Amino acid sequence: MILRSRILLPISAPPVADGAVLILGDRIRFAGAWADLRPHVSESPTDLGEGVLLPGLINAHCHLDYTHLAGQLAPPASFPDWIKAILAAKATWGFSEYARSWLDGARQLLASGTTTVVNIESVPELLDVCPPLTPLRVWSLLELTGVRSRRSPIEIAEEAEHRLAELPKGRGGVGLSPHSPYSTTPELLRVAASTARRYGWPLSTHVAESQAEFDMFMYRRGPMFEWLEHQRSADDCGTGSPVQHLDRCGLLGPSQIAAHVNYLWHDDARLLARRGTSVVHCPQSHAYFRHHCFPRTELSEAGVNLCLGTDSLASTRLRAGLVPTLSLFDEMRAMANADSMVTPRELLEMATINGARALGQDGRLGQLCPGAKADLTTVPFHGDLEDALEAVVHHTGPVMATMINGTWARMQPATAA
Repeated sequence: MILRSRILLPISAPPVADGAVLILGDRIRFAGAWADLRPHVSESPTDLGEGVLLPGLINAHCHLDYTHLAGQLAPPASFPDWIKAILAAKATWGFSEYARSWLDGARQLLASGTTTVVNIESVPELLDVCPPLTPLRVWSLLELTGVRSRRSPIEIAEEAEHRLAELPKGRGGVGLSPHSPYSTTPELLRVAASTARRYGWPLSTHVAESQAEFDMFMYRRGPMFEWLEHQRSADDCGTGSPVQHLDRCGLLGPSQIAAHVNYLWHDDARLLARRGTSVVHCPQSHAYFRHHCFPRTELSEAGVNLCLGTDSLASTRLRAGLVPTLSLFDEMRAMANADSMVTPRELLEMATINGARALGQDGRLGQLCPGAKADLTTVPFHGDLEDALEAVVHHTGPVMATMINGTWARMQPATAA
């Protein structure tokens, strides 16, 4: 299969005018100028028309389970108030509500150009049912909490291990997500890290997401500490930042995706970089909670791999009566509006190649290059080559077409050259 586009955006290389991609099976064999490929092929390409062809987007942090909570929870006075609100909302749902919510979220991601998602799975029963029903490349990271559980950390981790090990192999993968420092115990964090590394699974943890969490671990104070001090041991509080706490428990490393990381202590950014831990920022969720400015510059200058995620729609607001949807284009625009120094190239790298690196898929996902998986998407564009990056970042609405693993997953192009 040969795809031709007015502009090709490989991510790992500069934009190309009149570009082409040669696909054999599920792999890209060539990505570059059509003029360079044309002498070596006899078949006609599929012309994608007036648009930009780029790698499929990688959503590095998502909760598909909560899609149908979009706009239903008002922004809280404190982060613990939101946790209580979402727990109350979840208590009214059964399996069918979660399944419909999950599948609708997957549909929204596919419509907006995402081809790979790191999904934090809080309902284990969905693992057998939902991922096979979407063409998305899903990394299902099973959520672990241990504050209220009467089971030992070893029992919790072993149950998760057995459930994930028995799942059929899909297009993505599996892993573990010890929820956060405040909702787990140090022992569960250590056991989860050991289990994941034994299997080569990715890990993801919400960390330093709120001021309340930061104050709990740094200073043994604040609304999070007051809410939880009678529900969990406070022995791990007052001993350093949440990032330092994860490091002491052995979580930080190349397979760890740290979600949010909005509040840093002095050496936290350099510590994350030394350990090779990736950080995923979720701009719209960040704005919903009115967090302090995301420390992008500090993390980037330290050498941390920064990714982009949507988080869940449970932390979004209705705007002009419109229900928000899951879209990394919306997240890129939100980040561009909040951070005037971030460039379109940096945003696109966060939504593609950096997410692949976080999953250990560098060179296989997130870029258009020989040897990479044929995961790609295309958005409409009629302007000049030098404006393509900014135009893609500010794209709104559905994409023109999406391919996953060499197969059209949505809106197959209609024209041929």
